[in-house]
Parts: sequence; C-alpha cells; structure tokens
Amino acid sequence: MSGAVDHTGPWTVADVLALPEGRTNRCELLGESLVMSRAPGIRHQRASLRLAMILHAAAAASEAPVEVLEAVNVVLPSGLVIPDLVVVDAGATAEDGVSVDADGVRLVVELVSPGNRMVDRKFKPMLYAEAAIPHFWRLEFDPAPMLVVYELEGCRYVEQTTALAGVTTSLDAPFPVTIDPAGLSRQ
Repeated sequence: MSGAVDHTGPWTVADVLALPEGRTNRCELLGESLVMSRAPGIRHQRASLRLAMILHAAAAASEAPVEVLEAVNVVLPSGLVIPDLVVVDAGATAEDGVSVDADGVRLVVELVSPGNRMVDRKFKPMLYAEAAIPHFWRLEFDPAPMLVVYELEGCRYVEQTTALAGVTTSLDAPFPVTIDPAGLSRQ
C-alpha cells in the first residue's frame, strides 16, 4: 500500500482506484479523505454471501434486470465507497470495470461491523441518500441478526420495516424477496 503512504494532497476517486488491489484492506474515499478498514471477519463474510445468494435467487425468480455484487467500488457524488452488497441495474455492469456509478445502484446493503458501526449506521446512509440510491438495508448482528429496511423519501431514508431473527419477512422492493435473518450468520 505504498501509494497511500506516498500520497500528498486531497484524494480523488482516480487516486483510490489506482491503488493496488488487496484482500486485507478496503480503501474508500469519503469527501477528500482516504478511509481504510480491515477486511471483514468470518461471521460478516458468511452473512454477506448468504444474503447475496438470497437476493440473487429472488432477482432471478422475478426476472429483475439486475445483478447482485459483493464489495464492489461504487462512485458517489462525494467519493467512492465499498458497500458490503449492491443490487445494480444489469446495464451498469456491462463493461468489466473496477467500479459502478451510483445512478445504476438500486439497493445498497451494509453489514454492521464492530469497527465501522458509526460509518455503517450514520455516515454511509447519508452519502447513499445524497446519491439518490432508492433502497438501503442495514444488517445488525447483535444481540441477534436483524435487517433494517429503508427507502429513500426525498433526500433521506425512512425506515420501512425491520426483519427480526426467527421471523420470515416478505419485502417488495427492489423486487420480491422473503428473508429470515436468523440463518444468515449461523455456522
């Protein structure tokens, strides 16, 4: 990560995308500041994969013209973030690039990590709303898994429902999907 050490001045999206790929850190641009976080733990990765599989199956069943991606670079008006999961319009991934533009994103999902609670709960949702991403979901792990579902109303997210562990919840947007958060992180 010598590019991060040798860099001077404000960061740009191009600067961040030019950094070497790595599996140990995520590099995001919030405003003009580079923010690095370690790779998520096993519980987080297990839940992300399982939720991605549920979303993929539901999108395919409803023939929604979307793609579900994990940990992809999303370019926002105010920077570059790496959400845990995104649902993007199929056309937004036509080129084999290294990022997608926020205008092609239908849903963004953050799995709250112990080291990123404030960013996942407060800061990133504000950036996603500013970018007019229509749907935002937040998966909390403690004390039990729960999925909080938001929709964009005006320029902010409004909570629509909370899917609790042990309860099967049906959601309509961005396409019909049924979920019980209990099984997402269980080994």
